[in-house]
Amino acid sequence: MEFPPHPKTERIDRIEDLDDSPWRLIDCTSGSQAYGTALPTSDVDRKGVFVLPPNQFYGLTLMPQLQDESHDSVMYELGRFVELLEKNNPNLMELLGMPPDCVRYRHPLFDHFPSELFLSKLSFPSFAGYAQAQIKRARGLNKKIVNPVEKKRKEVLDFCHVTGPAEGAGSVPVREWLAREGVAAADCGLASVTHMPRLYALFVAPELGGELRGIATADGNDVRTSSIPKGLEPVGYLAFNHDAYKRHLREHREYWEWVEKRNDARYQGTVEHGKNYDAKNMMHTFRLLDMAEDIAREGVIRVRRPNRDELLAIRRGAFEYEDLVTRAESRLVTIKEAFDASALPDRPDHAAVERALVEVRTAFYAERATDSDGPKAP
Repeated sequence: MEFPPHPKTERIDRIEDLDDSPWRLIDCTSGSQAYGTALPTSDVDRKGVFVLPPNQFYGLTLMPQLQDESHDSVMYELGRFVELLEKNNPNLMELLGMPPDCVRYRHPLFDHFPSELFLSKLSFPSFAGYAQAQIKRARGLNKKIVNPVEKKRKEVLDFCHVTGPAEGAGSVPVREWLAREGVAAADCGLASVTHMPRLYALFVAPELGGELRGIATADGNDVRTSSIPKGLEPVGYLAFNHDAYKRHLREHREYWEWVEKRNDARYQGTVEHGKNYDAKNMMHTFRLLDMAEDIAREGVIRVRRPNRDELLAIRRGAFEYEDLVTRAESRLVTIKEAFDASALPDRPDHAAVERALVEVRTAFYAERATDSDGPKAP
């Protein structure tokens, strides 16, 4: 059996390998530049589609997409691109309606993917779901802004309380109890109370010279029990709120990871407008709703938005979060009604989509194989 020739040494392993590469199908400037909402400080994002060389596609190094470290530039392999298009994924649907000034390169075979092949009523759950996720993400920032977490992590002792005769039916934080009683934590010992998880009998014996093991170590993640000498009576009982301690560790880790990775310029913008939500996320919520309505009512993918001023006002934090959510929820109802009344199919024609994919890949490989000098940048 004869196989068509192909360039055996061609490889694409990094997104940089696609710069001016003949393996691109489409390569666009995306994001705010394409939406028409760019500011002087805006990044220049990149999005596109490439075709893996045959030796990788037929081999063991099939990769669905490539991106840079910041994810500002993402290129999708042809198969992954079509798979997501069939689901009406908003990020990929954009490539079917890019403004001409944002198209850096477009192979003629991309014509095999007209928007009509993919537009369907699936656009409502995909665009609406993405918009709702942006609302949630915008509000999620509020907790971190309003409730910053101290750099120094709390210790086990901060989650321990003591009860005893002096407390009656109540309890006091263990640090407060130690200070009141003039007792060092190192002179204390704990013994588990049967059938009472996280409750310990508390003993104090400075005269034993450190025979008791204390309540907890400074860097430990739990209290520690001691062997209690016979005849030593407990002075009270200590409860360790282990669940609250674990929750603190998780929130501390998540907060400081967020601080390390956050876009500082975007964060400062959120702080400055004082509304305690990520206004850029809310701007994208309404952009997505607008695009969904265009699809439902006109059957078009309009990436470059005509309402730039309105979208930028949202980004500046000109509106209250609750008002925006109310508006968005109202829009979702009317957009759903528009999709229900539209002539769009329920979903794309799978057989037609698959046929287009096979035709494009086959024709692309044949074109590359006929280049006797090896692939060249167009």
